[in-house]
Amino acid sequence: MPCVLRDDILRLIPHQGGMCLWDEVTAWSDARIALRAWNHRHPAHPLRHAGRLHAVHLCEYGAQAMAVHGGLLARAAGGAAPPGLLVALRGVRLHCARIDDLADALTCEAEALVRSEGGSQYAFRIAHGDTPLAEGRAAVLFATDAGA
Repeated sequence: MPCVLRDDILRLIPHQGGMCLWDEVTAWSDARIALRAWNHRHPAHPLRHAGRLHAVHLCEYGAQAMAVHGGLLARAAGGAAPPGLLVALRGVRLHCARIDDLADALTCEAEALVRSEGGSQYAFRIAHGDTPLAEGRAAVLFATDAGA
């Protein structure tokens, strides 16, 4: 599939402004997505604390990779992805303490493990060049109109 840039990503997910963490989708298919971001060095990054961007925030990058993938799949099917709620992180391994001092782009590969009408689970891997930064699994439940 063709590259997807930030303006298009903003139309696919609820995260807007600085909270949209991905700048580019470099590849995607029904089961996988690859993305790239440069914003981790920006001094006004919304997840920075005390001037630093801690590696734990790579979990949010992983979860947003899921959202972008879901948005692309829904758009390809003629619809829009439902809003989701991150409900679990499993097997997360962080290989660094912070990411604001990394010179080049962050890259992510995420793979859908389970997808249903009620939610999804993905495995994600985030790297800086050839250096792994984080990996894990994330689960999202989709909002429904039931009980509203």
